[in-house]
Amino acid sequence: MNGASREALAAARERLDALTDNTSVDAIALADELAAVTALLDREVSLRRVLTDPAQPGEAKAELAGRLFGGQVGETTVDLVSGMVRSRWSQPRNLVDAIEELANTADLTAAQRAGTLDEVEDELFRFGRIVSSSTELRAALTNRAAGTAAKTELLRSLLGGRAKAGTERLVTRLVTAPRGRSLEAGLESLSKLAAERRDRMVAIVTSAVPLSDPQKRRLGAALAKLYGRPMHLNLDVDPEVVGGIRVQVGDEVINGSIADRLEDASRRMAG
Repeated sequence: MNGASREALAAARERLDALTDNTSVDAIALADELAAVTALLDREVSLRRVLTDPAQPGEAKAELAGRLFGGQVGETTVDLVSGMVRSRWSQPRNLVDAIEELANTADLTAAQRAGTLDEVEDELFRFGRIVSSSTELRAALTNRAAGTAAKTELLRSLLGGRAKAGTERLVTRLVTAPRGRSLEAGLESLSKLAAERRDRMVAIVTSAVPLSDPQKRRLGAALAKLYGRPMHLNLDVDPEVVGGIRVQVGDEVINGSIADRLEDASRRMAG
């Protein structure tokens, strides 16, 4: 993407991050709904042209999206897609590509919350290598005469119980809806998204009371030094949280007061 589409995609990524920062948002359900919107707009060429028509006011396009998708998908998905159609897109297909990327990112966010993102990234890479080395498997997965159900069942037999659920979901969506891409290119794109997501470390912070801005900065800085990467804080409030605060980074959970945890982080950094 370039020009207006690149800017629109960047804004959409920020909105998705803001939505999924709220731990009450079901990232898997959001991914499914965004994938359904992708499939519809991929089929309906005239509709995606209307939703990206630069001659139409952004608010009018957002209202149309609300009427089309309201009741079909959740309010979170409607709000996200409505925001996207308010933006300018260089080409109508760029909008569909962007919604598909957000669907995949939402699935990767769910894996990140579950502490399995590293494994999903590794499994996507290894599956790509398997496909590259097996002409027979590649032919079966890309056979246009084979139905969606048959491909889904094949992938279930290959990945079910052997790979993380997020990996199976991402690969199944790619295989059953390739949208003109080669299987190798699609897997490479998914691997890149997973790597980008992994480099964006997220701490899920649940506190008994809202954190002040200085507390957020101090906690974020301490965690970034502790883990050696920039840290994004997903904030939630639960008056019943034990110890005043709970911090989860991947599968590691830190409990205790803010001051105690910062002091502990400083001691650990000092060795």
